Amino acid sequence: MASSKTDYECRLAAESVERMTQLLVTNRAGEEKAVDAKGGQSLMQALRDLGFDDILAICGGVCACATCHVYIDPSYLDRLPAMGEDEAALLEGSEYRTPESRLSCQIPCDDIPSGLKIRIAPED
Repeated sequence: MASSKTDYECRLAAESVERMTQLLVTNRAGEEKAVDAKGGQSLMQALRDLGFDDILAICGGVCACATCHVYIDPSYLDRLPAMGEDEAALLEGSEYRTPESRLSCQIPCDDIPSGLKIRIAPED
């Protein structure tokens, strides 16, 4: 017998997609823009959907390329999910890695505090 989602699970999924998180994004040209990101997707997907073409995301968001490298405002770093081993290993290869570096494909929008400030890292 195939399992189906309960009403509660469906409601949670719908609320996740409807949830909007405000971001303050600085692109590579130094232009700052306030945007709203939808829940239910990664930060990388949200940035691409919002027209930030500086996020190349060559691997499609599977943590295999580091072309979605961003800098997180230090005051928000401890409010995001911890960096995993694969993400850390990929960032080690970037000449632009800083203590604020993260791969945006590894940050779910549902876990982002509103007002998050990010800056898109230079291309390696």
